[in-house]
Amino acid sequence: MTEQSPPSLPAFRVAPSVAPTTNTHLEIAEVTKNFGSQSVLKGVDLSVAKGGTTAIVGPSGSGKTTLLRLIAGFEHPDTGSISLSGLPVAGNGVWIPAHKRHVGYVAQDGALFPHLTVAQNIAFGLNAGKLDGGRRAVNARVQDLLEMVSLDAAMAKRRPHQLSGGQQQRVALARALAREPELMLLDEPFSALDAGLRVATRRAVAKVLNEAGVTTILVTHDQAEALSFADQVAIMRGGKLAQIGNPFVVYTRPADRATAEFLGDAVILDAWMEGSLATCSLGGVPVRRPPAQGKVQLMLRPEQIRIAPDGPIRGVVVDTDYFGPETTVRIKLAENNVSERAASSNGHRYPGGGEVITIRHWNASITKPGTELCLRVVGEGVAFPQDSP
Repeated sequence: MTEQSPPSLPAFRVAPSVAPTTNTHLEIAEVTKNFGSQSVLKGVDLSVAKGGTTAIVGPSGSGKTTLLRLIAGFEHPDTGSISLSGLPVAGNGVWIPAHKRHVGYVAQDGALFPHLTVAQNIAFGLNAGKLDGGRRAVNARVQDLLEMVSLDAAMAKRRPHQLSGGQQQRVALARALAREPELMLLDEPFSALDAGLRVATRRAVAKVLNEAGVTTILVTHDQAEALSFADQVAIMRGGKLAQIGNPFVVYTRPADRATAEFLGDAVILDAWMEGSLATCSLGGVPVRRPPAQGKVQLMLRPEQIRIAPDGPIRGVVVDTDYFGPETTVRIKLAENNVSERAASSNGHRYPGGGEVITIRHWNASITKPGTELCLRVVGEGVAFPQDSP
């Protein structure tokens, strides 16, 4: 079985740790929030470095937007505290209102004023009397902001309904930047855009905020968006933060099975852990710092399972889904992938084989249903205790 080499894929490597910082801009400590009898936040701790970008990602109802509203000053925490640049702004008897926190906020729909022009929307909240040059200074600031968010100056006279969705979000960003906030909060600002426009707008917004040196927090339910946008990702589940780390760490070393499956496609297999080697129906897979010995659940990302002519693992294609640049391939693994010797350890008989796994591949022509493939696992797996949620 032969095939041409696929486009180069990034090799799995040791992920860097998230270095602690003494330059903390936002500090959230043991924050809780209830709405009536419903507990929405259940003790949240989060630190964000000055100038850094953090994405808070989680399913609907996990508490993401509530946390953002607490940071902005739109809601009071029930317990716990929030500090900005070392200054307490909420909790323990302290309360600084939203308009005094130097925080910008961009909502999901942009929330532009439909009766105002683009220029008037951007200038909203600017006080001409407090700027050198008065009204002229305001106009100059509006023009600078339009240029900053890559919008033509001619758009200043348009109304929001005359703009595309991506343009409206850029105007909303410009309006939030007008008052020179130290912290920018983005509440799913790209979710209403189509796929192509979403990526372009996200890149443009990230570039503007990075160049302005503004600390940024993005709330999203889109895993790919969180991983590509931020230098720190916090996964929220059930009102708590399940894991915080840089994108590479949280994707390749998820804290538990639920986090692994939320952050992307995952291949989960029963395995037998002995030392640092997990034996499963894909053979022996090394695991760094396994949490348990004996029966475990082994997690691999689909891109770690490669089609290779000399691969030791055998499987038959069950079906495929074609997506253009890649094809999702479901493969039933052979019963005899694990040798008799490897399958038996300390009297334990590993009952592997016959599972159906899903991988991705770039060449649809060699992954037709019924085709037998040779596979190879690249990199390390992640093991979870057998009773891991």
